[in-house]
Amino acid sequence: MKFDNVLTRMLGVKYPIIQGAFGWPGTGTSQIAAPVSEAGGLGILTTICYKNPEAFAEDVKRAKSMTDKPFAVNFTLMKDTKFDNVYHEEYVRITMAEGIRTVFTSAYDGSIIGRRFKERGCNWIHKCATIEHAVSIAKKGPDAVVIVGLEGTGYKNPNQNTTLINMTMGRRLINVPLIAAGGIGDARGFVAALAMGAVGIYMGTAFMATEEFNVPDKLKDKIVGQDILDAEFRRKIYQMDHGGQHSLAAGVVTSVKPVKQYIDEMVQEASEIMSEFMQWGMLEDLTAS
Repeated sequence: MKFDNVLTRMLGVKYPIIQGAFGWPGTGTSQIAAPVSEAGGLGILTTICYKNPEAFAEDVKRAKSMTDKPFAVNFTLMKDTKFDNVYHEEYVRITMAEGIRTVFTSAYDGSIIGRRFKERGCNWIHKCATIEHAVSIAKKGPDAVVIVGLEGTGYKNPNQNTTLINMTMGRRLINVPLIAAGGIGDARGFVAALAMGAVGIYMGTAFMATEEFNVPDKLKDKIVGQDILDAEFRRKIYQMDHGGQHSLAAGVVTSVKPVKQYIDEMVQEASEIMSEFMQWGMLEDLTAS
């Protein structure tokens, strides 16, 4: 089944599947981003993963040597920390010089950086954790907005909703395309996100459990072996200060696979699910919009 919607056309990718922006040193690099892009999704390099702009510039070139498919760069902005617009200035310059066509901003207001790229004809997508922030940033010109549900990993916000509410209510309040994040890790989650009105999905935990992701095997084994009924795990996930741990998507990630195999299998199963529902007349074609 061919996917052809506003997001695949915007990004120039085969599938509306985006690799999450990883913020730990050595994780959000070409090692994971290039394989995701090569497999038909969109990989992301995250600036705060690098020791300095020089290391980032080297890795952008490395990613280009690994794939001729599009990949993106994420600029994480954190209020009252060193990770502000000034910190990212050299990273912005390098990204522009390397001709990267899609950038993400995340956390705090990314409009200053985002608008600079839009002026150059690039795509700007912002990631946030609440519908309120999504409504606000949508008025500042992004091409799409990612909203992370409460099921996802990362630091929590007391105003955060579930992915279900983010997509169904977000579609009523926000006119720009929405990308679903939080708790998605398999074909049914993928199809469900499209049915709720998302133009694509954004996954972190699922890609953490791939062979290419740069963390010790014991962390990957913990993800695939996670008991989703573990009350202590669920309690930690919903804590307001939670960050960095795998998400509730671990419940559907059952083995460590190469990125390409993981994406291929998920897309194939998603295609079968959608074909079955369309045959029954229960679902419209979600691959095109």
